[in-house]
Amino acid sequence: MKTSKNNQIETKALNVSFLSNAVLKDITIQIPARQLTAIIGPSGCGKTTLLKSFNRLLEIQDDVKIRGEIIVDGINIMSGGLNVPDIRKKMGLISQKPYPLPMSIFENVAYGLRIHHDKNAKELSEAVQQCLQEVGLWNEVKDRLHDPASRLSVGQQQRLCLARAIAVQPEIILCDEPTSALDPLAAQQIEKLLLKLKKEFTVILVTHTLRQAKRVADYVIFLYFGMVIEQGPADEFFNHPKNPETKAYLDGEIS
Repeated sequence: MKTSKNNQIETKALNVSFLSNAVLKDITIQIPARQLTAIIGPSGCGKTTLLKSFNRLLEIQDDVKIRGEIIVDGINIMSGGLNVPDIRKKMGLISQKPYPLPMSIFENVAYGLRIHHDKNAKELSEAVQQCLQEVGLWNEVKDRLHDPASRLSVGQQQRLCLARAIAVQPEIILCDEPTSALDPLAAQQIEKLLLKLKKEFTVILVTHTLRQAKRVADYVIFLYFGMVIEQGPADEFFNHPKNPETKAYLDGEIS
């Protein structure tokens, strides 16, 4: 089954359960290429589970059962015989809390480049600089590239993790509430970066903040109790919701 040329990811009747607990129920969605898609909904509705299904990270957990199709670039990645590391290489994952590797600032960005790309020392240095410039971090760290990444502020660490993610040239950036641990200024920096990066990448953002989704999203998927209640272009979703539950959520009547 092929995706629409405008959609990079589609799911068809995706169901995920842990033991006997159904977390995602018959999820059928489309995620447009090179746009920022926000996945919203109350806590515990399955947002992070859906996000992690896209790069098959759910499978590292015990007692998980997955049924349905996840189609990325026209290929059902749930099919047998596929190389899972190749699937994950297409997708960079940014978590709620930044997790820099226990090494220098430089090596955090260079790590994936050493594994996936054959670069000499000069090319490696240029690539690291380019990635740090892309996330607006270069001028802040260029004189201390060999300091431990742990010495950076939390906001800087999150931008470093973003630089590390884009270094291996993914097609899709998965963001799991990437600003929830940040102060307002650092959160604003990350938002601006995501808006910039959607020109090159498909960005999928799980957020618990409606205001954030309204600021940055091109497309919105609303989950409630593990089901898709509504999805569509952001302007239409926020200004002309079709479903009563969507309207109730947007009005703050359900949370």
